[in-house]
Amino acid sequence: MKPAAFAYAKAFSLDHAIELLGGASAEARVLAGGQSLIATLNMRLSSPDLLVDINAVPGLDGIAVKDGMLEIGALVRHAQAERSDLVARYAPLIAMALPHIGHAAIRNRGTIGGSIAFADPAAELPACLVALGGEVSLAGPDGRRSVAAEQFFRGLFETVLSPRDVVTAIRVPLATRDSRFGFAEFSRRHGDYAMVGLAAQARAEGDGLRAIRLVYFGVGATPVRARNAEAALAADPLRIAAAASALARDLDPPDDLQASAAVKKHLAGVLLERVAQQLMAGHT
Repeated sequence: MKPAAFAYAKAFSLDHAIELLGGASAEARVLAGGQSLIATLNMRLSSPDLLVDINAVPGLDGIAVKDGMLEIGALVRHAQAERSDLVARYAPLIAMALPHIGHAAIRNRGTIGGSIAFADPAAELPACLVALGGEVSLAGPDGRRSVAAEQFFRGLFETVLSPRDVVTAIRVPLATRDSRFGFAEFSRRHGDYAMVGLAAQARAEGDGLRAIRLVYFGVGATPVRARNAEAALAADPLRIAAAASALARDLDPPDDLQASAAVKKHLAGVLLERVAQQLMAGHT
């Protein structure tokens, strides 16, 4: 199948991109890596009148430490982030998740900003961003702003982005010596979207864990924090079974083509056991 007809425009600055998005007669979409967008165009799941290509916009393809945060530009390719020493050092959770995203060809073109803006509930990076307590930097007609990741994702493929907003970067707090991370997912084949996945962060304190954040993907319309399981694990990290039982109050996954709700719940518990062991082992 081929996409419906659309116009194409190349933006050469953020202001230019915002102007182009605002000038569209109907729906306009931002084109970055295109690894998700092109597929939806070809299947006619989306039919914008205009694609605004932002690949020539300067300043969106860097990775840097700024103001105590790691900033990853929206045009940073997954493969670039995968090779980055800064990501490995200051955002190990993202480094752990990146090899699970599609295949090498997809990671060579897909962008960090595109993954966040597309907001696929089965994708790894949105869950990682929520687990890290990160934020999304945006530019729009009213200027620049940052939105906490937990507020950014609103529903199935739905975010706080307005039609004229452009994601410019994601920002996450820097990992410290006490930071602990865990990541695992179940997929039918490597590179497939996960049936269920879990991204986690905690802070080591004595023999226990504090500030635990367990964020599941593939089990709802957005990344889902398992707050009851977090509390159970914080009370006693060795009682992983009790934390897994608490997931019944956290997760209500739908049936889908990959697995039933019952299977997803079972897999979520298995992942919690694996990730909790990573957190306790100091996996960074």
